[in-house]
Amino acid sequence: MSEHVFPVIILTGLSGSGKSSGLKIFEDLGFFCVDGLPVSLTPVLIKLFAGQAETRYRGLALGMDVRQEDLDREWGEALAQIKTRSADIQIVFFEADTKEIIRRYATTRRPHPLESGGHGLERAVQVERERMSPLRDAADLILDTTNFSIHDLRRSLQEKWSFLSGKSGHLKIHIMSFGFKYGPPAEADLIFDLRFLPNPYFDTALRPLSGKDPKIARYVLGGEPGCTFLERFSDFLLYLVPLYALEGRYRLAVAVGCTGGRHRSVAVAEAVFDRLSKAGYTVSLEHRHIDKD
Repeated sequence: MSEHVFPVIILTGLSGSGKSSGLKIFEDLGFFCVDGLPVSLTPVLIKLFAGQAETRYRGLALGMDVRQEDLDREWGEALAQIKTRSADIQIVFFEADTKEIIRRYATTRRPHPLESGGHGLERAVQVERERMSPLRDAADLILDTTNFSIHDLRRSLQEKWSFLSGKSGHLKIHIMSFGFKYGPPAEADLIFDLRFLPNPYFDTALRPLSGKDPKIARYVLGGEPGCTFLERFSDFLLYLVPLYALEGRYRLAVAVGCTGGRHRSVAVAEAVFDRLSKAGYTVSLEHRHIDKD
């Protein structure tokens, strides 16, 4: 799949096998996602997107299943039309063994779309397999999710479309500075206490400044232990972040704190933000308590 072509992904398969979860994953990857669109309207939607939404979205992901009554009749014709409008279309077919699908429906207590007075759940799954076989035969990727967790599913799709993530993965990192006297951020995944670093607060000339000022940065990080700490802390995060990305995380919030959240934590947060950004990661920065004192 080319990086320069607007991808169209069709997600289909057996009910209860993970298609809806797959659509959510593509939505988090920056795709425009539609579930349950009539097959006959699919080429129309793709035409509307051509050249208009490509700057806003990274692709188009469409969910199709047996709830769409025209799926059997119009699938072949619609697929031919889609391929004339998109040079980069791929079909992902989700399936699982019958016992696992029955177990999932028993857990959610939702009815299968083909269950009726004449069909129990097991028979409904069998009928659906038969009806969906043409889509399975046309699939570029078949995912058997019988033994998948949501993390396994996410990893499988991210690996298939890895170019969408680039060097740094799709993981977004949010760096926060804060003051312990005001409390750590509730949304933080990782919290680091920086109160061992030199404190500019006790220098009356530096006290009015914040960690954004180069004078504060030099005071906190220009000598020891600040200099060595910053190197090791940055290396630690550069080691850690890819491991979180492999687990399918979309966002990682890293909080660094000092007493008041104005000097040491701000200086470190600014330096870490700079290093992670230069390493190719998508990073945002927030100074939670910089103006409290």
